[in-house]
Order: sequence, then C-alpha cells, then structure tokens
Amino acid sequence: MILEICMLGLVALTIVAIEMKDLLHAVIILAAADALLALVFFLLAAPDIAMTQAAVGAGLTTVIFVIAINKTRRMEEAA
Repeated sequence: MILEICMLGLVALTIVAIEMKDLLHAVIILAAADALLALVFFLLAAPDIAMTQAAVGAGLTTVIFVIAINKTRRMEEAA
C-alpha cells in the first residue's frame, strides 16, 4: 500500500516539475521526486541502490542543475 502511494506521488511530482515555468522550482521538485524514488528503492529491499539514488540523483544532480541555472540569464532579467 505504501509503495503504491509513493509511486503515485512520484508520478505527480514529475508531472508538476514538467509543467513548472521556473527552472529552479522544477529542479527542486525533481530533487524531491528523486528522494521519493530512493524511498521506493528502499521499500523494494534495495538499500544500496536507494543510497546511490539519494546521493547522486537527489544530491549531486540537483547541485549541478542549480549551478547551471545560476550561470544562465533568466527571462525576467533580460526584459
């Protein structure tokens, strides 16, 4: 039951991230989706994959995306 709820939450978070207009908010929502995916892996009795997903997916990838977004100009600044 909890696994199905986590999977539905994961789908909902990814759809919300796709629909976001602000890239920074989308990256933060994707980080939450990655953390939820790590929980799904943990519930499926794969703690090694869960730790890797949390570290790389939710941690490192999010930091790289935020740095890349900060190095670009936002549409609000261009106007």
